[in-house]
Amino acid sequence: MTPAYVALEGGHVLEGRGRAPGTARGELVFTTAYTGYEESLTDPSYEEQVLTFSYPLIGNYGVREERFESDRIHPRAVLAKELTDDVTEWLTEEGVPAVDHLDTRDVVTDVREEGAMKCGIAVGEDVAEEDALAELEACTAMSDHTEIGAQVSVAESEVHNAEGDGPTVALIDCGVKGSIVDSLVDRDAVVHVFPYDATAADVDGVDPEILFVSNGPGDPKNYEQAVSLVETFVDELPVAGICLGQQIVARALGGTTEKMAFGHRGVNQPVLDLESGRVVMTTQNHGYTVDEPGDNLEVSQLNVNDDTIEGLDGVGCEVLTRQYHPEANPGPQDTLDFFDDVLEMAASTTRAVPADD
Repeated sequence: MTPAYVALEGGHVLEGRGRAPGTARGELVFTTAYTGYEESLTDPSYEEQVLTFSYPLIGNYGVREERFESDRIHPRAVLAKELTDDVTEWLTEEGVPAVDHLDTRDVVTDVREEGAMKCGIAVGEDVAEEDALAELEACTAMSDHTEIGAQVSVAESEVHNAEGDGPTVALIDCGVKGSIVDSLVDRDAVVHVFPYDATAADVDGVDPEILFVSNGPGDPKNYEQAVSLVETFVDELPVAGICLGQQIVARALGGTTEKMAFGHRGVNQPVLDLESGRVVMTTQNHGYTVDEPGDNLEVSQLNVNDDTIEGLDGVGCEVLTRQYHPEANPGPQDTLDFFDDVLEMAASTTRAVPADD
């Protein structure tokens, strides 16, 4: 059996079976999803994290590229009770260390009780506990990854569905999932994807009808340029956001955000819509949340489990955001109508055009 060690913040070291070799470090988090391991592993929001699957068997329906949310695996390492060969071969090809034969019930309990924590991973024939502890010692807190957006964003702008007949969307890519772009394109929107640090001039150049801020990893305070874009355009354009996008929009409009103890990651988070009284099941992946929405936003949805803010509407401005993922690959699909509402908001608003000098 290939040696494998997982060093947790506080000094405790777990031993498991090595399934993909290498060393790694990151913030230890867990997902409760039963399915969707391909989508989770390729979700850019897991950048700089070590992902633990709470479901005991991962890989039992293979690996298919058409399910990927991006072009690579984003977690720095993967922990599980048992991983199939299909998944470990994929992880090995991408150089992502993997450990199984762990009691993931204990790992999840530790994270729930202690919060998301730093960890170090060492897997290989010649590794020892000290190698994992060295990785732990070098691990950086998530909030200190100030340039994490550059690791997951497009380097240059790109357009999807250029000949579409729907609204023109300027999407700020802070680590967007492919299914978000697909959900807009499926509704015939023209989607211009911009880097996370795009300027107002970049966005203005495509004459958009809506500004859309994507999901992504890390602390929203480290996306200052995206916050600035929302501040610039909120009086001219409708603004929408998902996950990190909601947090960025809130910060731009006077709200505050905070780090959660262990976040929401999975496909079974219940959300209450305050207007209709309807509860929907949602897919989520975030470790930060909106604490106070500010004066120009009102809370429209809450998490049933812990009352965290799940939806925001604009007050005196056209804003619509969700903390969860309405596109929800692999499911559930309770909230796909969010994209219809966003594009309807864009279609019903006429952009102000500056007067000629």
